[in-house]
Amino acid sequence: MQPMITFALAKGRLAEQAFELLEQLGIDCSEPRNPGRQLVLWDKKNNVRFILVKPSDVPTYVDHGVADIGVVGKDTLLESGRPLYEVLDLTFGRCRLCIAGYAEQHQSATRATFRVATKYPNVARSYYDAKGQTIEIIELHGSVELGPVIGLSDVILDIVESGSTLKANGLTVLETVCECSARLVVNRVSMKTKRDRIREIIDGLADQVSKLNN
Repeated sequence: MQPMITFALAKGRLAEQAFELLEQLGIDCSEPRNPGRQLVLWDKKNNVRFILVKPSDVPTYVDHGVADIGVVGKDTLLESGRPLYEVLDLTFGRCRLCIAGYAEQHQSATRATFRVATKYPNVARSYYDAKGQTIEIIELHGSVELGPVIGLSDVILDIVESGSTLKANGLTVLETVCECSARLVVNRVSMKTKRDRIREIIDGLADQVSKLNN
């Protein structure tokens, strides 16, 4: 019998798009597509288990080995700093991590300490450390754009998709930190102990991604 594989998936759009790819590999995703109040879902025929969690928790479950494989946004992966194998860019969920604010203020800023509002404190610290710039991080978890608008911060570091919210508040993208999309990550121990099964899944998903992008 094949070893059990556990997937950790973020509830919502990323999970739905992951299900579409997994179903092309013959994995039955009917239970996780309609979980009700269940937290652990199965494809018993293929010995595949699914756990649906908050996006920020996916790296944690995979790192601790309770999930073998996870699908998580690159932004979340960077913020977590977990020692996982990032094995495949799934190419959906595309967006950018950006620094945004008022262009004129950014250019004329003279303070030694720059205030950055963000829900990605680790990414912000790493990014500005690499530039040799001292910052004060202000953690916000909703309406981050409000930071520069009311003077709480000089800039924000946040996900940008269309940029419409920034524009509506008079803000603009000042710098792009990185391009983001959904990534397939694997627990380091699982990659050794369940290598053949996991390699089969990775190769199958890579083939599906290639077909979708050609």
